Amino acid sequence: MTDTATRVVLSYPADLSDWGRYQLTTRHFEAYLRKTLGTVHEGDRREEFLDVGCCGDALDLTLRVAEVEGGAEVDADTEIAWTEHEACDVQGGWRVQSADGPTV
Repeated sequence: MTDTATRVVLSYPADLSDWGRYQLTTRHFEAYLRKTLGTVHEGDRREEFLDVGCCGDALDLTLRVAEVEGGAEVDADTEIAWTEHEACDVQGGWRVQSADGPTV
C-alpha cells in the first residue's frame, strides 16, 4: 500500500503566459490532476493539455514533479502547489477569444 501525498509541487515552463498559468490553477484543472496523477515521484514528467476553449490550437506543455511531501499517491486531499522551471519555447495559438492568449 502506498501512502498518500500531502502536498505535490508541480513545475511549469517559465515562459508560460499569465493566461496559461491561470488555466493551471483553476479548481477544475487541479481537481483533474488529483484524479489522474496517481503515484508520483520527484523528477516525473507529465504531458498535459490546457483548456483553450472551442476556437483554437491545443496548448500542450510538460509539467514536472518538483517535490512530493508525504507518500507518493495523489488523492482528493493532496495539496497541489506550483513553481516554474526553465523556459522551453512554449507555443500556443489561441488568440480568437482572448487578448491574453498562450503566446503573450
